[in-house]
Amino acid sequence: MCLILVAWQAHPDFPFVLAANRDEFFARRSASADFWKDQPKILAGRDLEAGGTWLGMTRGGSDGYKFAALTNFRDPGSHKPQAPSRGRLVADFLAGDMTIDAYLDMLHPADYNGFNLLLGDGQRLFAFNNVTQERHELAPGIYGLSNHLLDTPWPKVGAGKTALAAALTALPDESHLWRLLRDDTVHPDADLPATGVSIDWERLLSAAFIRSPDYGTRCSTVVKVGAGGTESPAWGTASFDEQTWLPNGQAGARKRFRFRLESR
Repeated sequence: MCLILVAWQAHPDFPFVLAANRDEFFARRSASADFWKDQPKILAGRDLEAGGTWLGMTRGGSDGYKFAALTNFRDPGSHKPQAPSRGRLVADFLAGDMTIDAYLDMLHPADYNGFNLLLGDGQRLFAFNNVTQERHELAPGIYGLSNHLLDTPWPKVGAGKTALAAALTALPDESHLWRLLRDDTVHPDADLPATGVSIDWERLLSAAFIRSPDYGTRCSTVVKVGAGGTESPAWGTASFDEQTWLPNGQAGARKRFRFRLESR
């Protein structure tokens, strides 16, 4: 997952809105979003090589609904080839019963290659990374996360946050959310970060939507949680849509899920 844009408690009718692109090599096997047969409460895509996932949520229940998403921190010079899969961090949080604080407390973050985690329970949303090992409870607002720290002002992060703020005004129409995820603008060299990859890769990766034969945006995801009333405004209905993309940005399958979140 290489771009996650979140509006947290920034819209009166939709306290949680997410628009995200997952970028990966097309050769890496994965399954599109669905409720997992071995963990029926989890709705997520699945990495078929390591078993984890990049983004998902649960229906809810006695422990509340959960949300989790992951991006890798791009630093090829610090890569540890024997490190465990970062996708398990998302899957294990969604499958377990731990609170956000307890889950983060039990992690051994130095075991993993660089990552960012977003973890939510409908009442709170946290950002954590294992580079600075900072843990932040996010205040209401709009946030952007790519392959560096939260809100690092990379061009696609800044442009995405601006586009998300505009898209909120059109809800429940989601067309603006999907449009911002298809932004394939390659940004000028002077604006690109230096993350340890070649300038050709920096150019390719600067777009929110990446097109190439071998590596690119594999899926786009839009999630909305609707308000559920004055007593528990984070509870209501959820929509989770995923659009699969094929090499060179060709459209694949589209999956749509609509369900009511179960209250505490």
